[in-house]
Amino acid sequence: MGKYHYVQTPNKHFVIEPHYLLPFFQFLPKKIRCFILTKTKLSQFRKWTDQAAEQYIKEIVLLSKKDIQELFSSSKIWKERFAGMTKSFVAHNFK
Repeated sequence: MGKYHYVQTPNKHFVIEPHYLLPFFQFLPKKIRCFILTKTKLSQFRKWTDQAAEQYIKEIVLLSKKDIQELFSSSKIWKERFAGMTKSFVAHNFK
């Protein structure tokens, strides 16, 4: 196993959900997210199948600053910013 790590993850609280490219999508209830994905072409300009939408929603878990700090407690945490907002977090243990 490697001695060093560098991990980047999207910020749960950024206005655009990066996987679906929709604003505030991550805060909607699962049922509404499934409806949007399967009944409209708002996400990635395509309609998703029911199965694909359910699976993708289940797989995507966005992390907050607190989450990343807990997972990488001995690492340095760096905020990547866009338009003054934290877009993602980077955790690393390089010297």
